[in-house]
Amino acid sequence: MRQFLLTLCILGGSLTLQAQDKQQVTVEKGTLLTIAEPVSDQYRYVLFPRKNFIIKRGGIADMKTVYGKEVEVVDFAYTSDGDTKVTLRRTDGKKFFRNFKTVDAYLEDALTAGELTK
Repeated sequence: MRQFLLTLCILGGSLTLQAQDKQQVTVEKGTLLTIAEPVSDQYRYVLFPRKNFIIKRGGIADMKTVYGKEVEVVDFAYTSDGDTKVTLRRTDGKKFFRNFKTVDAYLEDALTAGELTK
């Protein structure tokens, strides 16, 4: 009887987890966003280049230089998973880490994780 109740609870919990949908955000070209400080030590949903690629191209691999920077959406596309992948460019005209004009991000996930704010 215990095993039946435990199995029933696990099954019910897994069904409620699958029922949660992602937050659907409408996005247009020119939408302004701000890059926030990540909760962990690195960004997961804003796809910055790895530090070794930044250094190889002569840039400075300091993530603190992007905190609080305002960016605009240059392009966006919907993936097969239902996510929105956006291309971001700085509004002040400078490059990220002195070498990269744009970076990509998964919009809904980055907003939920707090890596991007409106």
